Amino acid sequence: MYSKCHPETEPRETRNSALSRRDFFSGFGDGLCGVALASLLGADLFSPNLALAAPSDRKVYDLKPRPPHFAPRAKSVIHFFMMGGPSQVDLFDPKPMLEKYQGQSAGHDLALVVPNVHNMGGLTPTPFKFARHGKSGMEISELMPHLAEHVDDIALIRSMFSTQTNHGPAAWLQHTGADTDGRPTWGAWVVYGLGSENQNLPAYVVLDDPKSLPIMGIQNWQAGWLPPVYQGTRLRSVGPPLLNLEPREEVPSPVQEMARSLLHRLAAAHRGKNPGHPELDARISSYELAARMQISATDALDVSQESEATREMYGLNDGEETASYGRRSLMARRLVERGVRFVQIFHESMIWDHHQSIERGLRYACEKTDKPVGALLKDLKQRGLLDSTLVVWSGEFGRLPMTQGKNSSKNWGRDHGPYGFSVWMAGGGIKGGTVYGATDELGLKAVENPVSAHDFHATILHQLGMNHENLVYHRHGLEERLTGVDPARVLKEILA
Repeated sequence: MYSKCHPETEPRETRNSALSRRDFFSGFGDGLCGVALASLLGADLFSPNLALAAPSDRKVYDLKPRPPHFAPRAKSVIHFFMMGGPSQVDLFDPKPMLEKYQGQSAGHDLALVVPNVHNMGGLTPTPFKFARHGKSGMEISELMPHLAEHVDDIALIRSMFSTQTNHGPAAWLQHTGADTDGRPTWGAWVVYGLGSENQNLPAYVVLDDPKSLPIMGIQNWQAGWLPPVYQGTRLRSVGPPLLNLEPREEVPSPVQEMARSLLHRLAAAHRGKNPGHPELDARISSYELAARMQISATDALDVSQESEATREMYGLNDGEETASYGRRSLMARRLVERGVRFVQIFHESMIWDHHQSIERGLRYACEKTDKPVGALLKDLKQRGLLDSTLVVWSGEFGRLPMTQGKNSSKNWGRDHGPYGFSVWMAGGGIKGGTVYGATDELGLKAVENPVSAHDFHATILHQLGMNHENLVYHRHGLEERLTGVDPARVLKEILA
């Protein structure tokens, strides 16, 4: 009987003694274990975001439009990402002192900060001419005549800086706010915060070059640990927007609608049996979106509907090098016109990475991109879309003001220069004709109003109506932000 059992195994109600301290703390510990287990199960079963969420509190991760924190100046973003490191002293930031000191070595102060200083040649001025343009008198290189026509619409930031000297980490910093991979890109953050006005097209569209993916490939538009529904969607600029979007054989519309309805019910039932799986939700959502895109995407990307004058303006009638970038720029306008929230345009490989032959390389890069970029600004403005579209032009860093290689020649180039470089924004409440910040007299380092990646992102989010400190995602007990935990400021000086 129980009287013969060990006292610790005897039922508590049969004991004569009162509850012992050991019993109390043993039961208390069991309770803590139960709380911890419930927390873990709750996180796994009900929400990938809130650790203690109940089933009724589960957040829905979709692309439906959500209200911003405050009234926005911009509704959408078009981002030209110029991978490779465009040279600021040859394009946006003229430095006459380089002519004065031409051929001189970097010197002790520069040698302390310049990477690979043993391979550096002398200080070298730009071989290209600068001129003042517009009412603002902004100085722009002769390589960008089409952009020069729109300087009164852009805010040129000459004091951007990076903490990284290699392409990958520097690009991650510009895209995600951190110099390591695996984090959400800022496009994913934008659609996470705002959703999209058009449910028949992806909220975050990527138009990459048909020739090749950019360095780091699809990591440039990943969702990271945000729900995968927020990652960028690649749409092809040549041929069908998405492979296998159309059925191989014609199917009568009633049959197609019945099939879609059945698939929707089956997907809903499967989702109900497997709650709390963002990957499953994203996959089902992508299939449903694909069905809606069969008409919308083809129409949105069909530039043949544009007038001949528009096609000419974007360079579609020029050589294929210009036509390719022009086609994607025109597609970007058609997408934001239809309510797509975020569009990124990439070029092949790294056409701005000029370690040698910088004269030839910069001409190629500008001939490929300048006319389409200028056309987009003009097209948005004449259609009344520039006020609501924020256009951003940026690379991961700039170039150094000296040659790379100790022996100068006509094939000279410049090495990576992260300490001070140029980017610009236009539209979406940006004060046009503005030059913000400055580098030193040689164009090496930002010395006036330095702008970090976090400042850059905070300003863009602000124009979209979001406070960067309040755009958070709860992960492992942390409030994750695009701008991280370091101080970030909105560049109010460039806002209209």
